[in-house]
Amino acid sequence: MSKRKKIIIMSSLVFLLALTAVLNVLLASNVVASGDTAVTTSNYFTTFRTERTSTRNEELMQLDSVIALYEEGSDKYNEAVDMKLRIVEMMENELLLETLIKSRGFSDAVVSIGMETDYVNVFINSDELDMNTALSIYTILKEEVGIPDGNIIILPIYSQV
Repeated sequence: MSKRKKIIIMSSLVFLLALTAVLNVLLASNVVASGDTAVTTSNYFTTFRTERTSTRNEELMQLDSVIALYEEGSDKYNEAVDMKLRIVEMMENELLLETLIKSRGFSDAVVSIGMETDYVNVFINSDELDMNTALSIYTILKEEVGIPDGNIIILPIYSQV
């Protein structure tokens, strides 16, 4: 093979390699950009639940290790058991409230009960929130869990399903 052919082949390979790198960067940035939009819209509720569940599971595992570390009846043991029971009760209340809110006709809803506060955040899949809808959700939270007045925050988050 002549020296001229080798140079042409090598130049072509370098050009193709550079072209591949540029296309890879362009396509990767498009996927990331469209992926972020998907998380904030259609996957918001799923993402929220997944993150909440993983955080709670981690908290429960840490409490289990504290419970295993201390003797039954000690202050740390009792504190860890009480906290674990509060987390389990919160999880049950959140699931119940989400189900009740979805039964009112919403395609999706997420409820987040504060661990250290009495505040409850409700995110519903709706493009707007009118007074009747807010009152309906407020009544569910008040009757089922007994949330104090003024501690309920209801936010509509429109998500196409």
